[in-house]
Amino acid sequence: MSTPRFPVSTAVVGLGVRQYKRGAAPMSEHGVLVRAIVDACEDAGLDPADIDGFVTYGDDKNEPVRLMTDLGTKELCWSTQVFGGGGGGIAAAFGAAAAAIISGQAKTVAVFRALVQDNSGRLSAAVMAHHLTDYIVGVGLTAPAVECAMRAQRMLEHHGVPRQCMEDMVRASYYHGARNPKAVGYGKELDVEAYRSSRVIAEPFHLFDCSRENDGAGVAILTSAERARDLKQKPVYLKGVAQGAGKGWGDLLQNDEHYASAGFASVARRLWEQTGLTPADIDVVQVYENFSAQGIASLIDHGFCTYENVAEVVRYENLIAPTGKLPVNTGGGNLAQGFIHGIGTAIEAVEQLRGTSANPVPGARYSLLAGGPGVPTVSSAVFSVDTE
Repeated sequence: MSTPRFPVSTAVVGLGVRQYKRGAAPMSEHGVLVRAIVDACEDAGLDPADIDGFVTYGDDKNEPVRLMTDLGTKELCWSTQVFGGGGGGIAAAFGAAAAAIISGQAKTVAVFRALVQDNSGRLSAAVMAHHLTDYIVGVGLTAPAVECAMRAQRMLEHHGVPRQCMEDMVRASYYHGARNPKAVGYGKELDVEAYRSSRVIAEPFHLFDCSRENDGAGVAILTSAERARDLKQKPVYLKGVAQGAGKGWGDLLQNDEHYASAGFASVARRLWEQTGLTPADIDVVQVYENFSAQGIASLIDHGFCTYENVAEVVRYENLIAPTGKLPVNTGGGNLAQGFIHGIGTAIEAVEQLRGTSANPVPGARYSLLAGGPGVPTVSSAVFSVDTE
């Protein structure tokens, strides 16, 4: 049965980010989040009290009902969180927000993720606590890098993906981050030799192949497309969103049918069906790359390349804006923009279509956001400059 078309009737109208070095947030996680929400409302030209819905993901600890006093919320109509301890729910959170608006459950919904480690603890520990089983611990998989490294090694050795593709993904992220004033990597060019000689975290990952956590909060506000036309910012429309997992994926054992995959195959198929688009239509891509190899697996799963031609597509010159044919993680991604559990990739997806990205892709109409990869439940979304 074919997937029905997604109703393009919601838009992102406000963005807010507060980002700090790990351990350097000047206030509590709650306080950082409230300020990011207020920033997003000011960006949109909205009263924070008018937000009537909240959606988050990844075991965020900030219950919306606890935000109401600080925001002056008039009425809370929608409050939900996407299941899963990893970053797989980023795009799905936008789908949940859109569902609330389209169904009339809420009018103005904030999608958010907040992380201040003095309050919530290390994200890596929280993610593994969510996914760990006795079976996994028993064979020594006690950190995200170790688990994802096994899948990465499978991709390199069995499927023949060149190690150079990982280096080029990292270089592209740092290229963009170095030119993005909002990024933790701003002004910091990546030294290729330093990358190659950096310590091994878990083979094949060196230090710079890994995302590194920092404190902060990110917020995107959605409302109806009709209402969005009268607000302060250029609307960026949610063209489509899909989430889930295909057969053979699960959290209990490391025996997925396609072990090197990022898990997007069935999700990507539904996304293309409901939007009527193909990978060739996408102008810019934001992928959640907890580790460099998983970003490559995500591109393969979405159909941007295959194992056979990945070296032709995932190369440095092709990945950078504005000249590359497939600009990826143009804000710097989780590696160089900052890692508030990936919410920055969603914000950059919108900024590209607003025309406010530090590394703009000229004439971009469609921006892909891929949440995940490497966790059992993943999600993807396409944002558009218009409702067509």
